[in-house]
Amino acid sequence: MRNTKLVSLEEAIRRSGLKDGMTISFHHHFRGGDKVVNMVVDKLAEMGFKDLKLAASSLSDVHAPLIDHIKAGVITGISTSGLRGELANAISHGLMKEPVVFRSHGGRGSAIANGDLHIDVAFLGASSADELGNASGCPRSENAKSICGSLGYALPDAEYADHVIVLTDDLVAYPNVPKSISASQVESVVVVDSVGDSAKISSGAIRDSKNPRDILLAKQAAKVVINSGYFKDGFSIQTGTGGASLAVVKYIRESMLENGIKASFALGGITAHMVKLHEEGLIDKLIDVQSFDKVAAESIAKDQTHQEVSAVDYASADHLGSAVHALDIVILSALEVDVDFNVNVLVGSDGVIRGAIGGHPDTAEDSALSIIVCPLLRGRIPCVVPRVTTLITLITPGKGVDVVVTEYGIAVNPGRPEIAERLAAAGLKIVDIHDLAAKASSIIGKPDALPFGDRVVGIVMDRHGKVLDEIHNIED
Repeated sequence: MRNTKLVSLEEAIRRSGLKDGMTISFHHHFRGGDKVVNMVVDKLAEMGFKDLKLAASSLSDVHAPLIDHIKAGVITGISTSGLRGELANAISHGLMKEPVVFRSHGGRGSAIANGDLHIDVAFLGASSADELGNASGCPRSENAKSICGSLGYALPDAEYADHVIVLTDDLVAYPNVPKSISASQVESVVVVDSVGDSAKISSGAIRDSKNPRDILLAKQAAKVVINSGYFKDGFSIQTGTGGASLAVVKYIRESMLENGIKASFALGGITAHMVKLHEEGLIDKLIDVQSFDKVAAESIAKDQTHQEVSAVDYASADHLGSAVHALDIVILSALEVDVDFNVNVLVGSDGVIRGAIGGHPDTAEDSALSIIVCPLLRGRIPCVVPRVTTLITLITPGKGVDVVVTEYGIAVNPGRPEIAERLAAAGLKIVDIHDLAAKASSIIGKPDALPFGDRVVGIVMDRHGKVLDEIHNIED
């Protein structure tokens, strides 16, 4: 009689040898629709585990139930790329005794690969899996319930964790091919009712904005791309989260058609806009670490030139072969940019954690041209400021940021005078970033100092594994 990897969640946990104090990991490819983290941690609490360290590629609004598990001592440490919602608010106000460790996506991949972040047991949700553990983010049967596309952020966990448990709601006949995670990496397979809600993959920061200001910013950013000197046949591109930055691809399409320009590849979080250009022959290949919407998730399931990539091969600073080293243009969003071009994407103007580092510093540092798209103000909150909110330094250092696009003009890093000359020659409005900060201040006045406390609630690591910043608690 053959052995089987098919077991209940509780039995899988028992087989893993998990003990108090160990580190468990999760991925966030279902984003706001994720059901695995809460399901697993609920079971661990029920089984009596304490003092576990949770290493997630990112956490969001849906993970608010972790608050009770932190209070009960089930979870005592967290490492992640980002936090949002009630969980982020509670941690910002001092919920945890240990600071949360924040890493970029490339930084997390490197830390797992080099042992700085050791994972004892990985719990990885998959859209499909067979009984031996060959798993994918794509459904493989008529009974499929979920789809997330790329499992790029789960692949380092699968490769380096001591023990891997795959959870799926679509158990298919062996062999499940093509596969993202190999059966040789998996110890147990758990079939559950649902691993995630595919409809919520594009929730939160991933949206196709209809806001007139976002559209204006996207069009301006597209003009920057087109006139930057990097917009030529064979260029490569990535867009980050945020409505304006995501929409840029849509607005460079016409110029690509008019000038006979094709991109060699699009990288990172892949969207429906990129899939459309790819299907039209305007982008040769898609390199996908995270499918940002259902269209992208469906594309990777059927198109061999739409390839999944692990977080390590995507953006690790330790590997010269990682894809970001071949990236020409990246368009990113920001919560704040300061007069030294430093960028904050993690802490809001109120001092509360409300975002994610993501691949922001990875792509900004290694791309040939990095463009930040943000409004001058969000409501009564300035986005171009004298100094970013984070206490000591920042998330993305200004040396890696080349252009800042706002509705009041375009600021170019003084270290890139050739870019400023090209954009000015194209008739774009070039302004000094100090003038943008002064303009924001003249509209809303000088904000009061934030009531930061003396407790460190977050430690930000740079992509090379060194401490970059500290985030202190915010007091009511």
